[in-house]
Amino acid sequence: QAQLVESGGGLVQAGGSLRLSCAASGGTFSMYHMAWFRQDPGKEREFVAAIRWIGASTYYADSVKGRFTVSRDNTKNTVYLQMNSLKSEDTAVYYCAAKPGPVSASAYEYNYWGKGTQVTVSS
Repeated sequence: QAQLVESGGGLVQAGGSLRLSCAASGGTFSMYHMAWFRQDPGKEREFVAAIRWIGASTYYADSVKGRFTVSRDNTKNTVYLQMNSLKSEDTAVYYCAAKPGPVSASAYEYNYWGKGTQVTVSS
């Protein structure tokens, strides 16, 4: 069974950095696009970034463009989210997701999800 496991969250001061990891297992992720979403309590899940598994084209939400970088290591079936210049508004639970077919910013289109990792940015 396909499984995604996030790690790397934590507490950081504003202006600091964190790197999240998402390890994929149990499925053929070589043809899947991977994405990061985030969610605050009481809010909808928000698209953050995505990367094609083949070709490595990347996509970002305007709110994180220039600060976050998504990358992947196919040999480890792992996707990363490097987050720099963190702001208090980046505080959320961050989720890794995977889907076949076209890349999408809609959470509803993703088939597989991790359980999330908490990122808290203190001001």
